[in-house]
Amino acid sequence: MHKIPVTVVTGFLGAGKTTLVRHLLQNNQGRRIAVLVNEFGEMGIDGELLRSCQICEEDETPENNIVELTNGCLCCTVQEEFYPTMQELLKRRDKIDCILVETSGLALPKPLIQAFRWPEIRNSATVDGVLTVVDAQALAAGTLVGDLEALEAQRQADPNLEHETPIEELFEDQLACADLVLLTKTDLVDENSLTQVREWLHRELPAGVKIVSCQQGEIDTNLLLGFNAAVEDHLESRPSHHDHEEEHEHDDEINAVQFIVDQAFEPKTLIEKL
Repeated sequence: MHKIPVTVVTGFLGAGKTTLVRHLLQNNQGRRIAVLVNEFGEMGIDGELLRSCQICEEDETPENNIVELTNGCLCCTVQEEFYPTMQELLKRRDKIDCILVETSGLALPKPLIQAFRWPEIRNSATVDGVLTVVDAQALAAGTLVGDLEALEAQRQADPNLEHETPIEELFEDQLACADLVLLTKTDLVDENSLTQVREWLHRELPAGVKIVSCQQGEIDTNLLLGFNAAVEDHLESRPSHHDHEEEHEHDDEINAVQFIVDQAFEPKTLIEKL
């Protein structure tokens, strides 16, 4: 069975992820694209734009085809939110050509991609590629994030955030998972600084990962889709600062333990004993 390709868009808050997704939808080239977004409030994609992606039937509400995950950082709510949401999207596979997943600025990419190893998902979908959006202006200033206060506010407002990864480590994880780096806001950086930013990124990135400049999300969409990377099958080659931690597990089995006692108990007493 043909697997639906999924493109994961990662990067810090304000780097330009939403602008990039909007550009992909506006220039879909006939592709029927579904969007799963972890920062819905920033999205700003209207019904007319969705209809151009040919996802909606005439009698459907366009907004139903943007799936919002608002219960916290996506990598921390994989089993609770992402898994059932993907199941629902995959039920509509005959109406979808590809799926875009825009993560929050705090999301670790690897736990999300690991979910594509679960049998219920891997049989129907594959991670085609990971796009990491990087703010050139912030990097040139040595801050990594354009608005650190906004990012910290996002961290404090997320009740389900299970990690307090330093910004530097989170950025390194985003780069380590990338199939392509999109360098945004390059028009706001002088040529010398931009050269230094590129040289630094090349030193940090895995060999072979390209860096492409991108202003206002405008880029040839053919560069963003069709990597055929099957990222979930090669995660070991994409190291993370959290590799030593226990992976998210997905287990639908119910385990039972049987034991025999030599006397009868009232249910309430038995529960107390257990």
